[in-house]
Amino acid sequence: MFTTSIPQPVDTPHFPLAAMLWPGRADGISGLVRSMLLIALGTALLTLSAKINLPLPYVPMTLQTLVVLVIGAAYGRWLGSLTVMAYLAEGASGLPVFAGPVGGLAPLVGPTAGYLVGFVAAAFVTGYLSERGWDRSVLLLFVAMGIGHVIILGCGLAWLALGMKLSFAKAWLVGIAPFLGATVIKNALGAALVPALRHAFDHRR
Repeated sequence: MFTTSIPQPVDTPHFPLAAMLWPGRADGISGLVRSMLLIALGTALLTLSAKINLPLPYVPMTLQTLVVLVIGAAYGRWLGSLTVMAYLAEGASGLPVFAGPVGGLAPLVGPTAGYLVGFVAAAFVTGYLSERGWDRSVLLLFVAMGIGHVIILGCGLAWLALGMKLSFAKAWLVGIAPFLGATVIKNALGAALVPALRHAFDHRR
C-alpha cells in the first residue's frame, strides 16, 4: 500500500510522475517530441473531462478540476501549466473542447472565464509542490490539490462577482456552493491516484 505519512526530505531531484514513467532529456528534439505528446494527451483528457458534465444555470459541473490537478501533479509546474494553456488555446481557436458543444472565445469571457484562468495557476502551484515531493504522500498531495481547488474556485468566484457583476452572495450560491461536495471527492481521488501510480511504478523497477 502507498503511504499517507509525511515524506522525509530527499537529497536527489524529485521528478514528477510523467518523468518517471517516460524518462528522457528535457531538451533536444526527443525532449520536444516527448513534451508535445504529453501536452496532446493532457489536452485530450481535459476535453474528455469537460464533456462529462452536469449542466447548471451558470457554471457546469465537470471533472476538469480533477484532471487539471492530476496533470499538474504528474507533469510538474511548467509542463502542467503549459498543457492547460494549450487546452485553452485550442478552445479559443474554435475547437469544441470546452463543456459546451462549441469552442471559441465565449467561455473565456463568460461565467466560466475565472475558473479557466484558475486552471493554469492551479496546475502550476500543484506541480510546484509535486516537484518538492508532495506527490509521494496522499496527505500532502491532498493539501496541494486542495490549494489548487481553492485557487480555481477563488478565481471563479472573483470573476462572477467582479466580471459578471453578480452580488457576492449570488456568486457564491451559483459558483461555489454547488461544487463543494464534489470538490472534496475529486480532491481525494486525485490525491490517492498519483501516489498509487508512483508506488506501483517504483515496485516494478
